[in-house]
Amino acid sequence: MNEITESLAARYESSGANVQRRVIFASSLGTMFEWYDFFLAGSLAVQIANSVFSGVNPRAAFIFTLLSFAAGFAVRPFGALVFGRIGDMVGRKYTFLVTISLMGLATFVIGLLPSYAKIGLAAPILFVCMRMLQGLALGGEYGGAVVYVAEHSSNESRGAKTAWIQATAALGLLLSLAIILPTRYLMGEGSFMAWGWRVPFLVSLILLLISLWIRLKLHESPEFERMKREGTTSKAPISEAFGQWRNLKLVLLGLFGIVMGQAVVWYAGQFYSMFFLTQTLKVDGGTANLLIIVATVTTPFYVIFGKLSDRIGRKPVFLTGCLLAAIFFFPLFKG
Repeated sequence: MNEITESLAARYESSGANVQRRVIFASSLGTMFEWYDFFLAGSLAVQIANSVFSGVNPRAAFIFTLLSFAAGFAVRPFGALVFGRIGDMVGRKYTFLVTISLMGLATFVIGLLPSYAKIGLAAPILFVCMRMLQGLALGGEYGGAVVYVAEHSSNESRGAKTAWIQATAALGLLLSLAIILPTRYLMGEGSFMAWGWRVPFLVSLILLLISLWIRLKLHESPEFERMKREGTTSKAPISEAFGQWRNLKLVLLGLFGIVMGQAVVWYAGQFYSMFFLTQTLKVDGGTANLLIIVATVTTPFYVIFGKLSDRIGRKPVFLTGCLLAAIFFFPLFKG
């Protein structure tokens, strides 16, 4: 009897481990594709400026492109609020499907967007609108993916498992460059600048179909199902999160004490470094892409430090990362 019980327990444990691996894989893959879509506008800023913002001088066009790129970030918090609310109402899985569809379609439209020479001011306006849709989608997707994986994880392994979601940003950037670089070399710089830059945006439709197929196979998180059965889901999550000081205090701490530092470190290291190479040091675009690809070999450290945070705590790991950035960023860009 004991042997049968132990066998059933082992089988249940193995099944649970398989479910967790599938959840991590599907969530990470879909989020990586979303970052791919989101980062294309930054990786191809020069080409977009030349096509969509060609009505002004090249320097101003590049600045307007970067401002449009920033517009996606500006609306991300609203995306997190809107889709976070939907996730609390209908579940994480269906929210995933909406966010990834919105992102994929907006990216595909950018690939088909006529140039300024053809439709005038409508081109940059449509581009900014698509960027804002991407920001809304990513705001809901990224936070939802972390919550979904966290709700499938134990307290002892939550850092290691949610670290895969954190790694998707670097992997999405790497994927975008891995598509851009061969397209650039195969087409030649002239054709790539003229119209070939659209190809990576159009590829997003294939990634969207793959993501939808994988995520349709997922089930709702057990934590959400439990809350739904017990009737303990929040009836007014936004007012509870921001209308009560004890909760608002945690939100403000997260935004200005954690997320702000993390955002500065990540985007300065990955994106500003690319613009610094091409615009300040005048490195050609292909070489700059290769250098950024080489820099992303550090991606496994997301998971390594995620595991470390399960052992020694989140705070020391986070503070150490910020301290290292503060020490090395200034001499890096000055040098």
